[in-house]
Amino acid sequence: MIKKHTIYKKDKWNMLTVEVNGKQLILREISDQWGEECHTFLSRPEMMHWAQNRFAKEKFDGSSEEHESIMEAFRNV
Repeated sequence: MIKKHTIYKKDKWNMLTVEVNGKQLILREISDQWGEECHTFLSRPEMMHWAQNRFAKEKFDGSSEEHESIMEAFRNV
């Protein structure tokens, strides 16, 4: 059974979801700039490492509350 988690969704062109399929985590990031990027992780620590690099606080262009809610959503996967 595949369980889908929405990390954020601003509109139908800007969203990030994670599908849990057994031990595999399939992350899909859709943006109006870059299209769809898909990453497959074999563990939660591997996914969290990616998320911490992708959403590094010093490079994040949003509020600290927005950053924290994204990271919290990753931790809840």
